[in-house]
Amino acid sequence: MTEPALTAHELIAWVEKTSTGWRNLLAAHPELLAVPCDVNNVQSVAQLLQHIVAVELRFAERLSDLTATDYTSISYDSVEKIYATHDHAFALVHKLLASEMDWDQPIEFSTRVMGPARSTPKTILFHLLLHSIRHYAQLATLARQQGIKPAWGMDYLLMNLEAV
Repeated sequence: MTEPALTAHELIAWVEKTSTGWRNLLAAHPELLAVPCDVNNVQSVAQLLQHIVAVELRFAERLSDLTATDYTSISYDSVEKIYATHDHAFALVHKLLASEMDWDQPIEFSTRVMGPARSTPKTILFHLLLHSIRHYAQLATLARQQGIKPAWGMDYLLMNLEAV
């Protein structure tokens, strides 16, 4: 018996679909960036989006053996700048997936919250991806409270669902 497994490429496709939906919604409703938000001790939706893309970028950089970008230098003053950071992070992720990386060999790195730490690249990659999905779900609640309903389904089931 084989166990079902979700691949990195499948999860990336879900994150990219979700991110594209938010990019388009925020481009149509940039006023959402100024909405107050207390998720992860931020003050606004723009800062939550900064947090999402900062985690994507900084972990992609760590996995690429690059110096992590200073968190405070990651721009969140426009939808375009926020998603330019996302695009850069995912370019690094795709390059990593095409490499010969040993995904199970632990690496050491430092985080803003926990300081020095060690984990496998596989764990870090899946954290990077699932972290984004988790915060986008929180963002959906904030958007709906402002009367703005995302026009796409965000559940993973919709990645491979056929009506019969």
